[in-house]
Formats: sequence, structure tokens, C-alpha cells
Amino acid sequence: MYGKIKEHLQKELADIQQAGLFKQERIIVSPQQAEIQLENGQKVLNFCANNYLGLSNHPALVAAAKEALDTHGYGMSSVRFICGTTDLHKTLERKIAEFFGTEDSILYAACFDANGGIFEPLFGEEDAIISDSLNHASIIDGVRLSKAARYRYKNTDMEDLEAQLIAAKDTRFKVVVTDGVFSMDGNVAPLDKIVALCNKYDAVLMVDESHSAGVVGETGRGVTELFDVRGKADIITGTLGKAFGGAIGGFTTGKKEVIELLRQRSRPYLFSNSIPPSVVKAGIKMFDMMAETHELQDKLHANTKYFMSKMTAAGFDIKPTKSAICAVMLYDAKLSQVMAAKLLEEGIYVIGFYYPVVPKGQARIRVQLSAGHETAHLDKAINAFIKVGKELGVIK
Repeated sequence: MYGKIKEHLQKELADIQQAGLFKQERIIVSPQQAEIQLENGQKVLNFCANNYLGLSNHPALVAAAKEALDTHGYGMSSVRFICGTTDLHKTLERKIAEFFGTEDSILYAACFDANGGIFEPLFGEEDAIISDSLNHASIIDGVRLSKAARYRYKNTDMEDLEAQLIAAKDTRFKVVVTDGVFSMDGNVAPLDKIVALCNKYDAVLMVDESHSAGVVGETGRGVTELFDVRGKADIITGTLGKAFGGAIGGFTTGKKEVIELLRQRSRPYLFSNSIPPSVVKAGIKMFDMMAETHELQDKLHANTKYFMSKMTAAGFDIKPTKSAICAVMLYDAKLSQVMAAKLLEEGIYVIGFYYPVVPKGQARIRVQLSAGHETAHLDKAINAFIKVGKELGVIK
């Protein structure tokens, strides 16, 4: 029975390999931090993790997780509404709402689930979802699950957004949805202008802060802080898997009625196990740290500014960014793989991105800065990029 599909899959895999687009996983045998060790024993500097604040192996979070194992056990073996809700889960949801200046929050296993589980319960055939063209795949998949009419506007193009809002004028409810930081380019959504348009056309605003929370804004509150519109986004989704400790878990935070309806009808919430108590307790500790100081954000911003200035001066083609994502543009898919491999030989762990992760002809190496990086780490990476870049003719 498997014979025909096996042949088909083998051909698909062979085509991917022949095109130079086959993804190989590198095996890490150390904790996630600035310097990591690979399975072959090589020690490298990691410049492609979402570990923006350097918290993935932070002693305070590790200690909090261990404490929860003693007090609340390993796992919940249940979904939330049956017997999967602890005092820790409710505390973390409250702290997320306090951090973003919203009314209530709901936890998911991942932000992919948060985005996948929000549109279908809230919006139907009479409604319209207006989405930025570069929104994350999880938003795209979530929109597909809803029966609402779908509109798309060019990335951060406010004229096109207004045109789509006008086109959707006869629908019952309209929701504009955007990433806060676009993960492949590192640019931010102009949220002040989007808020103004949502107010003008009576639309709900939803923002995915996965790559922006903990990163942008003076205290890391994300794009709502960066554009001084904190509290004006009706719905915010995000993750605990990037700046906020790097483990697992997502959330939706916003208006209390939205959150309560999601508790009643959001399928990924209703049918997925609760986040383990150890992850939740570490998340609580992380938000406590965020409330006490923004020292890590200051260091991250300084690291990003330093790296960007040195790489631009060296002649690399880099997309403008207001985040901790630095897209080094190469345009050719195979070149991105060759350059990433040569950088690994120099002790710099980065990955080449190419179609279908980015549009065809837009291949790049995405460098992600962290508060865990020291100046010596940055200098080593910059020098390696310059050396390899000259060898491959990327820069002169």
C-alpha cells in the first residue's frame, strides 16, 4: 500500500537535495547559551537562537523550574478545564496581562497554537480578517481555519492596509492582524499608524509579539511600547519560547471577553495538555525579573547597534532593523548554505534561510543578537563574516 507514495516521497526528497535546499539538523549537546557545544565536540558561538535576553540557561529560571518539580510534579496529564490548571498557571496568566497592560491572558502549548486557535472562535462568515503579507505561518494557518473573508495588505504598507479596510467596509467585524517584528527581515509594524487606521475604520487590532516582546521598547514590552500605544491593541499573542526563557508555551492576552470566549471554544486550548509546572514557574520568575530591571534589554540594544554598525561598515547588504534580527542578504540559496557552513568552520553558528522560508531570490543569513553575547563574541562573529564574505565574493 505504501509503495507508490514511497516512490513519490523519495523523488520529492531527491529534488530538494538536488536543488541544494535540504535542511540538515545540527546536534547540540550543551545548554542553549552564547557558546554551545555540538555533537562532534566543536564549541561555537550561537548567533541564530531566539534567546534574545540570554535567559535560556539563566540560573534563576533553572532554579525556579527545579522548585516546581518538587512542589507541583513533572506534568499535568490533563487539559486545563478538566484537571490541568494549577495556581502557577493562573499566576503566570496574571503576570502576562500586567506586563502588556491588558485585562486577562490564556496559556497555550505554543504561540503556533495561540494563533491557530484564535480566529475560528471569534470570527465567522460575516467578518473580515486583514493580514500583513509577511505574517508568520501560524497566523496564516489560523486564518485558514476561520470562515471569515480574507484580505491581505503589503508588508507595513499603510496605504494598502487602508484600501483593504475600505474593501471590507460592509463586513460585520474587521480584525487587522500583524506581526510586531517580522522574523525574517527584522523590521517592525508601524503600530501607531495601524492603531489610527483601526480607530478610523472601527477594526479590532491583533499583534503577534513573539519576536518583539522582551526585545523592542525601552523595557521590552514590545511594539506597543515602542510606538507608545501600550494597552491599545485588543489582542496580543506571544511566546515563552524566545526572549522569555526559550522553553515552550504561548499565550494570548487582551480584552477579558476575548480571553473568556477562547477558554470556552479555542480548540488548541481545549484539547492540548497544560504547560508543565516547571515551565510555568520559570515563566513567573522571568516576568518578576522583567518587572525589576531592564538591564538585559539595554545590553541587547547596545549589542545590536554595535553589530549592525560594524557589519554595515564592512560592506554587507543588511536590511534595516529595529529589532535584534539582522538579515544579511545574499539572495542566492546555495550561497547562503555555503556561507553558513564556512562560518561554522570559523566557530560561528548561523543558518542560511531560503525559499520557502523566504521568497525566491531573497536568501539570507539571519543573525540574531542576544544579551548573552559579550563584545568579544560580537567581534569574533564580525571578523568571521568579513573573512568568509571576502572569500565568497560577498564583499570586497
